[in-house]
Amino acid sequence: MAVTAPSPVSEQTGSTTGRPRRPRRGRGSRRRRGLLAAAGAVVALVFVAPYLIMLVGSFKTRSEILRVPPTYLPETWHPSNYVDMWSTPETPLPYNLVSTIVISVCATLLVLCVAVPAAYYTARFRFPGRLLFLLLVLVTQMLQPAVLAAGLFREFVTLGIHDTWLAMILVNGAFNLSFAVWIMHSFFASVPKELDEAAMIDGASRLQILRRITAPLVWPGVVTAIIFTFVNCWNEFAASLVILTTAENQPLSVALTKFVGQYESAWQYVFGVSIVGIVPVVVLFALIEKRLVAGLTAGAVK
Repeated sequence: MAVTAPSPVSEQTGSTTGRPRRPRRGRGSRRRRGLLAAAGAVVALVFVAPYLIMLVGSFKTRSEILRVPPTYLPETWHPSNYVDMWSTPETPLPYNLVSTIVISVCATLLVLCVAVPAAYYTARFRFPGRLLFLLLVLVTQMLQPAVLAAGLFREFVTLGIHDTWLAMILVNGAFNLSFAVWIMHSFFASVPKELDEAAMIDGASRLQILRRITAPLVWPGVVTAIIFTFVNCWNEFAASLVILTTAENQPLSVALTKFVGQYESAWQYVFGVSIVGIVPVVVLFALIEKRLVAGLTAGAVK
């Protein structure tokens, strides 16, 4: 009589077939996910709530905004606020918007044109004083335009370029250059030098190597530097308030304060101008979100 041997039982799985059992997701796991989702929703609501209040307030009248107790939604929506604010006597908003765009874009391009070759050279070559140069670049981050605004104004008066877009382009470019150089220096340093040497054997010049080979490899870092530089230039306030004295030359960040007076404030226009100032930055982040995340997390995992 043949005796059938019992099937082997796995010590780890407890299964007679040898297949690992899938861990059962109990109520605790689902409850944990639900708590995390609820916590995330609360945090998101806390951050988004001020912008929602500002958006709704831009469609109210001044009396509704100052009403006590406050109303969450306007009794009558006033989209005309976004039309009227462009022709208010307090400030020429169309000129302010153009000024903001020109200063931010030109300053970002200036930083990009200077920071890319500087970061490439410091990452590829070992020259006397290299570490001191990088430290001096980093030290400039300790100084802000608000601290040096009076001195910069006096210097620009001497040069004859005060109250001009050029002055603010130079200021924003100078104070954002160090961050761009440092972040792109780390990206260039992570690219193997053998790629440059192989391209030089094929007859490529340094400029061609930078433009065709190295720059595409460090593009996430370049995008990160661009977005942070542009946002800093777009939101700059203190130096613009001191250096730009003509209302037409001032950016939106300064023009916004003109609606807040000593005795009366047009809060509906303050909210409207704030929304207009936020939209371009939000759109820019949405367009390059993936590259920005890649640039911030590059090198985190080896």
